[in-house]
Amino acid sequence: MKDKPDIAEILPHAPPMVLLDEVLADSTESITCALTVRADQLFDKDGTVPSWLGIEYMAQAVAAFTGLENWRQGQAIKVGFLLGTRRFNTDTDTFRVDQRLEITAERVIQGSNGMAAFDCSVRGEGVNQHATLSVYEPTEADAVSMISGEQA
Repeated sequence: MKDKPDIAEILPHAPPMVLLDEVLADSTESITCALTVRADQLFDKDGTVPSWLGIEYMAQAVAAFTGLENWRQGQAIKVGFLLGTRRFNTDTDTFRVDQRLEITAERVIQGSNGMAAFDCSVRGEGVNQHATLSVYEPTEADAVSMISGEQA
């Protein structure tokens, strides 16, 4: 078994929405991922992407964290939901194409009900973003009923 899977194997996304490139480091409570902003991504406009995309980068880092946990336990990658973003701070309006960014997500609290909070950051040359993300990973039965619109 390899030490770490490719990032696309642990994210519940399909191209072109897989925005992260790799996992740089991880522990039982955190993950650091990286990406290079590319011109072929959906959000490129004249060589830049909007800085609010950092929230999606953070959410994908959280998804990579839980996906990697599930992968190591031999479990399927599960869908999760971003419930909210608190205290989002950024010092830039855009990211440049070809800019290298590192995204860190650190679990602050995890409830037995699938709710969790992560302190997240996006850093790169001239970039310093931070936010706390509230997320929810439903049980398989709850996920099916949510997606189908049926009551559990």
